[in-house]
Amino acid sequence: MGIVGPFHKLHCLLKRAQMLLLCLGIAYLMAGSILLLQRSSIRVPQSNLANLPPTLSLAAPPTALRTAGLGMRARSRWAVVQSAPGGGAKAGRQGPASRSLGVQHLHRRWFHSLVPDSPEQRVSLHRSSTHKGTYIGCFLHNATDRALGGTMLYDLRKMTSSLCQDTCSESGYQFAGLEFGAECHCGNRISSPQAPEEDCSLVCRGERGSPCGGVGRLSIYKVEEQLPGHRKFRNVHYRGCFKLLRSTIGSFPVYSFQPNLTTQSCIETCTDKELLLAVFSKPHCFCTWTSSILSLKQPSDNQQCAGTVALNDTGTSAALAATEHDHYQVYHTPVLDSRCKERMFLPHRSSSLVALSSFPGAGNTWVRHLIELVTGYYTGSFYFDGSLYNRGFKGEKDYWKSGRSICIKTHESGQKEIEMFDSGILLIRNPYRSLMAEFNRKCAGHLGHATDAQWKSKEWPEFVSSYAPWWASHALSWLKFGRHLLVVHYEELQRALLPKLRLITTFLNVTMTEERLFCAQSNQDGHFKRSGARQPTFDPFTPDMRHMIDAFIHTVDQALQSRNFSGLPEEYLPR
Repeated sequence: MGIVGPFHKLHCLLKRAQMLLLCLGIAYLMAGSILLLQRSSIRVPQSNLANLPPTLSLAAPPTALRTAGLGMRARSRWAVVQSAPGGGAKAGRQGPASRSLGVQHLHRRWFHSLVPDSPEQRVSLHRSSTHKGTYIGCFLHNATDRALGGTMLYDLRKMTSSLCQDTCSESGYQFAGLEFGAECHCGNRISSPQAPEEDCSLVCRGERGSPCGGVGRLSIYKVEEQLPGHRKFRNVHYRGCFKLLRSTIGSFPVYSFQPNLTTQSCIETCTDKELLLAVFSKPHCFCTWTSSILSLKQPSDNQQCAGTVALNDTGTSAALAATEHDHYQVYHTPVLDSRCKERMFLPHRSSSLVALSSFPGAGNTWVRHLIELVTGYYTGSFYFDGSLYNRGFKGEKDYWKSGRSICIKTHESGQKEIEMFDSGILLIRNPYRSLMAEFNRKCAGHLGHATDAQWKSKEWPEFVSSYAPWWASHALSWLKFGRHLLVVHYEELQRALLPKLRLITTFLNVTMTEERLFCAQSNQDGHFKRSGARQPTFDPFTPDMRHMIDAFIHTVDQALQSRNFSGLPEEYLPR
């Protein structure tokens, strides 16, 4: 009994010590949580909060609800913003206005660190920043008052006022507005009242000391003006030569007659009016919406439209010879139809998983952009690439097996991974182009280019020796294990965009409207294709590399034909 007594007391003491330590631990965690909440709280002027909804509501309206059957690489660049993901709730047809207001609550949390701590800091924002354009002021930008209604883009890492102004200028807009420190809005008209300057207190993510709007507020700039005829536009596409009735032409909302009118000036006129199509026959220029010309059949022979000035994809003028009154050249202006920005997840979860499979560098991101444009539905991903999510691919964060995406991006080539999908689109690109594109991405991001020094480094031959066999094994594995495949060649999609998109949407069992087809055609490049202008100054492929790659090309070509697919395009094959 004498021994048991001390042990009992020791046992009680240890139990009390454990309880004391537990209480101290809980108190420590609570204190840390309170401190964290205090440090992360955002100070937003009360005037900003009146226009914000009390609860988070995420919804993305489609152009029309239709029954549809069926990465870990982090760099950030531009994104054409889609509506926020949702479950299929309908809303109005106005693209920018239909964006979910709940996202504003998220932005308030994401950008809390950007709010200046004092009025003095807010004032210094406007004093220290230098821009090419002219600062106009701070304007309301919420559900009821949209300051700018054109294209919307964002970059959560590197947004600057100059970047926003340049993008809006190249897209044909006169005003550039910045919001939340990372969003860029474009437009040709300011449609909301001005707000107090202190409301635009957030700084740009990539340019400290530069005002980038606020919560529901835009810092708006007038972009640097260029002389008429010298403006360079992105996404100007020649639609073709069409024979139009005078009654059809007469219904177009804008008409301009100038003896010295050129195609360039006509496109500028229609872009300034925020109209999607420029219809030109010297000296007549008409501007209209897409819906005004949906009834157009196949274009006529371009010889029928001789005599005007044609524009190539770079915006450079090229002279042609005399036109007849009933034939007109039709161009897509850089203006993006607000309906093209309406995207959503599938309204009903699909039990069928469709893969969009490709070797890295084969243009998977570009094809996803086209599929989302032409269907109005988000695409998903087997991985998560934060930079792609930031650029508007909302399906990146959705679980790939959720059944809410129209198709799933994957680079996997193992039998187990392939057999997880019920069907697949196999995207194949010339291996020489694919290898260069993927090396560019590894060195400089989704839209950048490797330097000559990087092409000459030892990393390049090591990259080719490991990735070239993967190009072949990826295609061979999908041909062997894939079920219900559609093979799409990147180069053929470039040459015949609309026929190939019709083929893809048929495979996806989606009804494609003419409006959506115009969306894809008018914004086919988006901000997701790397410019081909910058290339290495020498041929990076050695004879040994070419011998190896050519052998892989022959192997894949034979495998395609043995599965009753058409072989690789002739341009792939060595001569």
